Amino acid sequence: MTPLTRRRLRLFCANSRGYWSFWIFGCLFLVSLFAEFIANDKPILLKYHDHYYFPVVRFYPETTFGGDFLTETDYREPYIVQKINQDGWMLWPPIHYSYQSINYDAVPAPSRPTSENLLGTDDQGRDVLARLIYGFRISVLFGLALTIISSVIGIAAGAVSGYFGGLTDLLLQRFMEIWGGLPELYLLIILASIVEPNFWWLLSLMILFSWMSLVHVVRAEFLRTRNFDYVRAARALGVGEWTILRRHVLPNAFVSALTFIPFILNGSITTLTSLDFLGFGLPPGSPSLGELLAQGKTNPQAPWLGITGFMTLAIMLSLLVFIGEAVRDALDPRKTLSKPV
Repeated sequence: MTPLTRRRLRLFCANSRGYWSFWIFGCLFLVSLFAEFIANDKPILLKYHDHYYFPVVRFYPETTFGGDFLTETDYREPYIVQKINQDGWMLWPPIHYSYQSINYDAVPAPSRPTSENLLGTDDQGRDVLARLIYGFRISVLFGLALTIISSVIGIAAGAVSGYFGGLTDLLLQRFMEIWGGLPELYLLIILASIVEPNFWWLLSLMILFSWMSLVHVVRAEFLRTRNFDYVRAARALGVGEWTILRRHVLPNAFVSALTFIPFILNGSITTLTSLDFLGFGLPPGSPSLGELLAQGKTNPQAPWLGITGFMTLAIMLSLLVFIGEAVRDALDPRKTLSKPV
């Protein structure tokens, strides 16, 4: 590890708010990756007739446990529960509901928080906490995928535009002006009327427009760096243009771009939430923070829906903002440590 890298790590850790936000957000995201083992209407592990089964990851027909049909087993059905408990046991997740499971005993829907449904149910009787965990995972995965792919494209476009300049820069800037003027929301509404949106469909469409957010930052850095003495020296020694761009200029520009990435992730999550709130996001029934906020709007008699969605989104975005501030401090060459870490 180079001294510069160690210095940046110390500066990042010195920002206690951003440092702890990073660990809190990372732990929450790591937990959500195992949502099926936390909130599910299938047991994690099952023993029946001295055989072990893993319903949370495998399909078992009802006939496996003494049922009459070849369809997937409903492990909450009283008859199946009785058959399994006679000669075995079931290990359930902490939350006995998946994001699509309906609690038919919680009436009327939406129902208030209880010991069975800690955050209540939504207007279709589905457990809010389970949908919250799955929705958090989808939001973060969507935001990460959109941020990474759009950042790679934006950095590459800004690098080419700023380093080569001239006609290349002029054509790319004019293209961005035209492309950025397209009505993104109207295009989404039109396409949504033709095909049903899904995760990959939305991600592909958003990538078409979100890559432009980093182009101007990277372009400005390349315009400044390409005239430095060490770049001219490398060019005079016969080093190829693409080698200079990749090994000598890009690392300097990447530092500036890196400070914006946490905020781009913030905006990507907000974009998916907004689309779900308007009804142009993920398919109906998908776990979504935006859909939970929309339910809170249409069900004012159930304040736990709106409050839960708002608090989750506010905490998640606040953590990302704090992480972004810590990254900015770590990469600031003028920043100094006020005390040893």
